[in-house]
Amino acid sequence: MKILIDADGCPVINSTIRVAKRYNIDVILVCDTSHIFNIDNIEVIVVSKGADSVDFILVNKICVGDIVITQDYGLAAMCLAKKAIPLNQNGFVYNDENIDGMLFSRHISKTSRNRGRHHGSHIKKRTKTDDIKFETCLDKIIKLKISEGF
Repeated sequence: MKILIDADGCPVINSTIRVAKRYNIDVILVCDTSHIFNIDNIEVIVVSKGADSVDFILVNKICVGDIVITQDYGLAAMCLAKKAIPLNQNGFVYNDENIDGMLFSRHISKTSRNRGRHHGSHIKKRTKTDDIKFETCLDKIIKLKISEGF
């Protein structure tokens, strides 16, 4: 088991590394050339800019049982298809029961924006509580995978 992070704009890189170190789990950051990471003992894969370039490299690195940190529903769906565990930065686990609805909502929102009906985004500022919720969820997933023999 390893943890792969869609590192472009990911606010929980340090939290993920902190939890992974407790269990001696490898972490791989995948980002485009807009980002520079230099973190000891962490593999960083930098890809050229382009639509979904990070996603495709990341999906090709996934093995069954790996954990993937992403806020991208499309990437989460590809991870599920490869039997990985996609986790949102807010501690939300994507699964086969919720991904179709999320992808459909994304499609409806995109269609609405393309028709000029965009109402803006109301993203709340990230808090320490958000980080704790994420770390608690990641810790639970890792413990579960370890108990299953991964």
